[in-house]
Amino acid sequence: MYRYDQYDHLIVRERIAQYRGQVERRLNDELTEAEFLPLRLQNGLYMQRHAYMLRIAVPYGLLSSSQMRMFGHIARKYDRGYGHFTTRQNIQFNWIELEQTPDILADLASVEMHAIQTSGNCIRNITADEYAGVALDEIIDPRPYAEVLRQWSTFHPEFAALPRKFKVAINGAVEDRAAIAVHDIGLTVVHNDEGEIGFKVMVGGGMGRTPILGSVVREFLPWRHMLTYIEAVMRVYNSYGRRDNKYKARIKILVKAMGVEEFTRQVEEEWVDLKDSASTLTDEEMARVAAYFTPPAYETLPNIDVRAEHADNKAFGNWLTRNVKAHKVPGYSVVLLSLKKTGVPPGDATATQIDFVADLADRYSFGELRVTHEQNLVLADVKQSALFALWQEAKAHGLATPNIGLLTDIICCPGGDFCSLANAKSIPIAAAIAERFDDIDYQHDIGEIELNISGCINACGHHHVGSIGVLGVDKDGSEWYQVSIGGAQGNNAAIGKIIGPSFSALQMPEVVDRLLQVYVRERHEDERFVDTAQRLGIAPFKEHVYATPIKAGQLVGEDHYA
Repeated sequence: MYRYDQYDHLIVRERIAQYRGQVERRLNDELTEAEFLPLRLQNGLYMQRHAYMLRIAVPYGLLSSSQMRMFGHIARKYDRGYGHFTTRQNIQFNWIELEQTPDILADLASVEMHAIQTSGNCIRNITADEYAGVALDEIIDPRPYAEVLRQWSTFHPEFAALPRKFKVAINGAVEDRAAIAVHDIGLTVVHNDEGEIGFKVMVGGGMGRTPILGSVVREFLPWRHMLTYIEAVMRVYNSYGRRDNKYKARIKILVKAMGVEEFTRQVEEEWVDLKDSASTLTDEEMARVAAYFTPPAYETLPNIDVRAEHADNKAFGNWLTRNVKAHKVPGYSVVLLSLKKTGVPPGDATATQIDFVADLADRYSFGELRVTHEQNLVLADVKQSALFALWQEAKAHGLATPNIGLLTDIICCPGGDFCSLANAKSIPIAAAIAERFDDIDYQHDIGEIELNISGCINACGHHHVGSIGVLGVDKDGSEWYQVSIGGAQGNNAAIGKIIGPSFSALQMPEVVDRLLQVYVRERHEDERFVDTAQRLGIAPFKEHVYATPIKAGQLVGEDHYA
C-alpha cells in the first residue's frame, strides 16, 4: 500500500499545526462558530445532534493493521468505544470533543492517515473495488490510478471550492463493485481493440434528492490522460455548476441541464489545451506508484476443498457460501467480515473488534485489510487452509454472520440518532428488520437482496439503488418511511421506484415481509428479488402491501445507541 514520503509527512504535519491554532482561537472565542465552520469542515469535523463527528478517509478502502489499530485507539481514548464505517470507505467517530481533535489528527498522522477533504465542496475520498488486486475478473488493479487521483486532488487549489462536493470511484474489474454509476465521475478500466489500457468515463451520476445514473462521456480514454481529462471535466463543472442553490449544484444537475452531448463537447474542447500538458501521466510515474501495490509474497499452494473437509458443519458451510470469495491466486481466498450482526448498527465496530480485526490481518492476510462501501471489512489474502480457524475466531467476536449479500446485510446511514440532517431514524428500522428476519435459513432461501436505508434524502444509505430502498421522511413533524423497489448498483445499475404512500416506523418490518411474500410467490427459479421487481414492476408489490391495513409492530434498539 502507499506509504507517505517526506513531503506527505510535512504537509500533514503543517495542516495539523494550522488546525491546532484554529481550534485554540475558537476555544478562546477569537473565532465565531460561523468563522470556524469552514475551517473544521476542511478537516472532516462536523457538528451532529449530540457532539462533533470526525470523518476519516480510507483511500480506496485499503488499510494496514497499524492504521486499523489506530481506529481502535481513537474509539477507546476519544470516543465511546466504537467507530462507524460508511458507504464512502470512511470511518466516522460520533462523540468527539473539539479540544481533542488536533491530538486525534496527530495520532492519525503517525500512521499516515488524515481527515483532509472528507468534507467541504472539494474532491472527496477516492473509492474503489474492495477486491482490487485479488479479484478473478480483474482487468487491471485500479489502486495505483486511485492513488494518483488522490495525490492530484488533495489540496488542488483550483478545485478547493467547487459548487458542491465531488465524488470519484474507480473500478478495474468486469463486475462493477465500486457503484460507479452513482458517482460524479465513475471510471472503469477497459482495453481498447489494440489491447491498450484506458478508462470508460461516466459523469453526472449521484443519488440525493435527484437520483441520476451517470452518462458515458468517453468509451475509451488512454490511461496517460486520466488526470488531464478529469481536469477538463472539473473545469467545466467549476465554471458552469450552480452556486446559487446547493440543491441544484451537483454535476449531475449541470449535465442534465446542458445535455450530455453539449457537456461532453465542452469537456472535449477544454481538454484540447490540457491533453499533453505536464499532468499527462508517464510510464515512470505510474511505475513509481504501482510499486506500492505489488502483490504480497504468496506461497505456491494447491486449492483446497475446505467445504468437503467440514461437510458436517452447516454453520461453517453457510459462512463459506456467503462470506468467502474466490481469489486469483491458487490456495488463497478473500474473506468478508460482516459488520451486520443482528442487534448491532450496520457498519459499527467496537474498539475491541477493531483491534481484533487488525490482529487477524497480521496473522492471516499480510497485515492489510479493506473497507467495503457496503459497510463490511475484507481480509483479501487468506490461505484456504486457514479458513476454518479464522471462521472460529471471527465467530467468537461477532464478525462471522453468514449474511453477506442477504437481507440482513443492510446498508444504513447513522440517521436521526446522530445526523443533524436526518428527517428520521434509520438504525431502529434496520434493527427491527434484522430481528424480524434473523433466521439465516430463511435469508438463504430469499437469496441475494440489498436492503438500503437512509434517514434523509441525502441518501448516505444508498436507498435509491437498494433492491428495497427505505427513505426516512418528515410528515408534519413525525417520522415516516417511503419504500422503493427495483434499485440496483453495479453493471446493471437502476434507480428504485416508489411503491406508494409512506409507512410508520412500526409498520416497516411487516412492509418488508409483504414485499418478500410477493417475491417468493412470483419469482422464477434462481431469480433475485431485484430481477423479479424489475420484471413485474411495482404493481403487484404495491397491491399486496397496501391490500389490508398493516398492524404496527415494535421497534428494537431505538435510542439504544444514542
